[in-house]
Amino acid sequence: MMFRRGFILFLPRLVGLLVVACCSMSIVYMLACTPKGDNQQLALPRVHGPTVKEGYEAILQEREEQQRNYIISLKKQIAQLKAELQGRTEQLKNMQNQYPDSLDIQLDHSKPEKAQANLLAFLRSQVDKAEVHSGVKLSTEYAAVPFESFTLQKVYQLETGLTRHPEEKPVRKDKRDELIEVIELAVGSLNKPDGVSKAKPRVYTASDFVEGIYRTEKNKGTLYELTFKGDAKHQFKKIVLFRPFGPVMKVKNENVNMADTLINVIVPLAKRASKFRQFMQNFREMGIQQDGRIHLTVVYFGKEQMNEVKSILENTSKSANFKNFTFIQLNEEFSRGKGLDVGARFWKGNNVVLFFCDVDIYFTAEFLNSCRLNTEPGKKVFYPVLFSQYNPSIIYGHHDSIPSLEQQLIIKKETGFWRDFGFGMTCQYRSDFINIGGFDLDIKGWGGEDVHLYRKYLHSNLMVIRTPVRGLFHLWHEKQCLDELTPEQYKMCMQSKAMNEASHGQLGMLVFKQEIETHLHRQKLSSKKT
Repeated sequence: MMFRRGFILFLPRLVGLLVVACCSMSIVYMLACTPKGDNQQLALPRVHGPTVKEGYEAILQEREEQQRNYIISLKKQIAQLKAELQGRTEQLKNMQNQYPDSLDIQLDHSKPEKAQANLLAFLRSQVDKAEVHSGVKLSTEYAAVPFESFTLQKVYQLETGLTRHPEEKPVRKDKRDELIEVIELAVGSLNKPDGVSKAKPRVYTASDFVEGIYRTEKNKGTLYELTFKGDAKHQFKKIVLFRPFGPVMKVKNENVNMADTLINVIVPLAKRASKFRQFMQNFREMGIQQDGRIHLTVVYFGKEQMNEVKSILENTSKSANFKNFTFIQLNEEFSRGKGLDVGARFWKGNNVVLFFCDVDIYFTAEFLNSCRLNTEPGKKVFYPVLFSQYNPSIIYGHHDSIPSLEQQLIIKKETGFWRDFGFGMTCQYRSDFINIGGFDLDIKGWGGEDVHLYRKYLHSNLMVIRTPVRGLFHLWHEKQCLDELTPEQYKMCMQSKAMNEASHGQLGMLVFKQEIETHLHRQKLSSKKT
């Protein structure tokens, strides 16, 4: 009885101890599992302190508040992730709509059959988007993409710029390989048995090819239409082929710092002091004042007018506080290639960009940047296509006065043409020029050395950047046709002179000047009578 009574009295105490133990375990568990702030460290109150109960309640409330804030933070993060996922999904849908199945082609390598089907679907979509089966509505007469025509021997190009070469002969190797491949595919298609006719099929060859036309839409592909001789006179076979393009891919993204990239402008010269004075005005404004990262090397042949040229150079040096120039004098017959070669090899500093220039060239500060950006040692050389001026006296003959030189520097078909046959103005690093072997010094006089160097670069592993530039001009000067030339040479010289004088329309106005004046005179008489 006493034991049972004692046990009954002890039981409430035991339950109380178990409750306290469970609470303690719960608190320890919450402290261990609940994330803490970076700088928050909360201590338990002392067990024997007077406010143990209140301390635990404060801790529980604070932990509960922390847990609530943590849950709210997680919900915000989940909402942000959902929004970002939704945005990415929309981007993916847009890409798939623009390039159907193109992503599957790149990603699904585990199923070749599906990848091939996706590829075919994508290629067909490119054909559908291009102007192949039907025409598209265009806003202006300039919106049509022109075709170029070709035969087995030549490619005829539309004169989209102001070039002197409307046909390409010989055809560039890459274009020749492309067109040969297209012709071979067309011949193979013509010789493929149709499985219907039992008659012995005719065997077509490339000699049956009559002509073709092609054009390229940059974001779709290249369309080819080829015509072959048919089975009888006035009958033809036409094959239409299409080379589709895929989506644009990023190849490189880099920062380019040209702050310390120096350009050494090398000018070979003999006499022509007045032209050199004009050149130095341009050099001072664009090279010294606007650019500033430039050196000038003048290689002078002979002694006639040499003192005048040196005086112009020294005066510019003093007035502009410009010391970055070199003057080299050679007592020998003028040779442009020799002058440029000597100037390039004379440089003793670090690797430098060389700009081979002539005294009748005008350049802008923007061109100097293009010169730097399109050259890279061991990788790229720059061959800009410059704009050649017509005779200002003819162009502006109907004006009261000829505009200033700066006002004449306009790229229009009435003012000049792209000198696409000239390779004399070029930018390359000195190391590349030395490694390629420099100029052929056996070439004397003016001309020929530039083409020889250009071909050397084409035969190397360097990339040749050839493009028209808006900041490089060949200033007009009269072309002299010497009396000692043969009749045929003199005729060719005069034809070349005419090409550089004015445009076809302007020359026509000079040829028919008398008829035009007669017409105007008749108009005045008739107006007086009325």
